[in-house]
This record gives sequence, structure tokens and C-alpha cells, in this order.
Amino acid sequence: MKILFWGTPAFALPALRALTGEGHDVVGVVTQPDRPAGRGRSVRPPPVKQVAIEEDIPVFQPERADEAAFLERVAGLAADMSVVVAYGQILKRHVLDAPREGSINVHASLLPELRGAAPINWAIARGHRATGVSVMRMVERMDAGPILHQVPEPIGPHETATDLTLRLSEIGAEALVEALALYEAGAIEERPQDEALATYAPRIEAATARVDWGRPALEVDRHVRAMDAVPGAWTLHGGARLKLFRPLPAEDMAHGAAPGTVLDVEPEDPAEGMLVACGQGAVWVREIQPAGRRRMTTTDWLRGRSVAGGERFE
Repeated sequence: MKILFWGTPAFALPALRALTGEGHDVVGVVTQPDRPAGRGRSVRPPPVKQVAIEEDIPVFQPERADEAAFLERVAGLAADMSVVVAYGQILKRHVLDAPREGSINVHASLLPELRGAAPINWAIARGHRATGVSVMRMVERMDAGPILHQVPEPIGPHETATDLTLRLSEIGAEALVEALALYEAGAIEERPQDEALATYAPRIEAATARVDWGRPALEVDRHVRAMDAVPGAWTLHGGARLKLFRPLPAEDMAHGAAPGTVLDVEPEDPAEGMLVACGQGAVWVREIQPAGRRRMTTTDWLRGRSVAGGERFE
């Protein structure tokens, strides 16, 4: 099958590699334009572009996916199907319907749960015990098309969004090639989604990632794990943002302190880091990233600082 692949971040790489590895003819790759990234804000190509160049696959980087000149160019590729994995733009109907077999998408949730831009983050933040990947036919409504194939996957009790993203990217690649094999064999019955069960996973903004210390310890723990590593859960310390990682909830910790108060900076086990009061219970914070600096253990960050019990994060 001749496939036009749409994808941008590292999450899409296993799917692209799986398609070429299974012998599908990837006639072109559509990805986002090169953007400034990193501390130096130097212009960098998307991960998918780099792999496509290595594989000698033509690359297209339109600012908008409905640009007439771009669509005319990809029409000449005569793709049978578009495969979309974390591309980064909403595609209009005439773009989705252009290939002979239409367009399918790999989405990191068990649809109709968690439609939207950040299903992995919100699955952790909301305390889901399981998630998965869905291969679906694309329609103009966001993540609302019929299901071709689904694979469930449990979420570990201490798992971060970084961990889960890596695993679901590989599971999604396997699910994609399985779905295409079944599709080509005529063995797939497309299943409409139940709209009554739909939930949503909106895009994560910087403001979303701020820690609300007034919530119970378990919810703060989930929030910090859900925001890892980008954008990173954060709080204010001395008026500056401080990102927090590797939490460990102490749900039964009794205290009379205001939420955000540092309860302990000298634990018996230094690897536990720093204990911070929540609305109920407390959370150990074991890794820290100050603004403009690298991520480090909380113990290293505390060394030489005057942070003490009774200080509050905001």
C-alpha cells in the first residue's frame, strides 16, 4: 500500500519505522516546519523529518495543511491512504478524503475516552488505571471517527507521562501495522464510537502545569507525574518557577501546616528529597529543575541553600 505519513514528534517515529519495516511504500512524509527549540532557541527539524531524510523519503513541511500548492504536490504521489500520528494540525475533510482509502490515525487512548491533544497526560492526572491506543478512521470532528483497532495497556502506579509516552508509541506502531494488515485482508469491521462515553483531554498549557498544593497528596503526585517532562509541573520559589519531578505521595502524613509548606528537608533517606504539605497528606519531591538550569536531585539542589522547614511554595 502506498502511504502518505503525517507526523512530527518522537512519538510518531516507531510508527514510521514500522511502516517501512513491514514493506509499505511510504511515498512522502508531512511534518511541521522547523522551529526554534532548546535553551539557545536554535532552529531544529522535527524528529520525523530527520528519520524521513535518513530513509530517503520525500519531506513536506507546509505551514498549513490545506495550502493549495502543497496539496497539488502530494496529490501527485498517488497515495492509497494517509496515516496520521501526532501531526499537530487539524485536517479538513478534503485533505482527509484525498487518498483513495481515506485517512487513519493512531491515538494514544481507548477512544471515545480522552479525545484531544494530551490523552497520555490526562490519563495519569485523572488517575486512570489503564489506557491504550486506538487506530481510527479520521473524520472532521476531533478523534470521533470509527474505530478500526484498539490495544489496551495498564498504567503503573508511579508511571510518568514520559514513561507512558515511550511505551504507547511502540504499542501504537504495532497496532498500526496490525490494523493495516487486517484492513488489506478485508477483516476489519469499523466500529462507531459511543458519543455518550466521550471524554476530552485538552492541550496542556504552562498554566495547567502549576501545582495546586491544596489538593490531596495523591492528586498532587498524579499531577506531577502527568506533567513530566514537558512542560514540567511547577511551583513558585522566591518568585521564580521551580519544576518538580519524581514525586512520592505520603497520603497518611498528618500535619497542621498550610499547603505548600516544606515539612522536612533532612529525611533519614536523602534519596527521598523534600517533603511538602498538601491539602491532605504530603508529597516527597525527589528531583528539581530551577529556571534556566538542568534537572537534578532535590538533595543536590538543597545543598548549600537555606530552604528550611516552614518555608512555603506557592
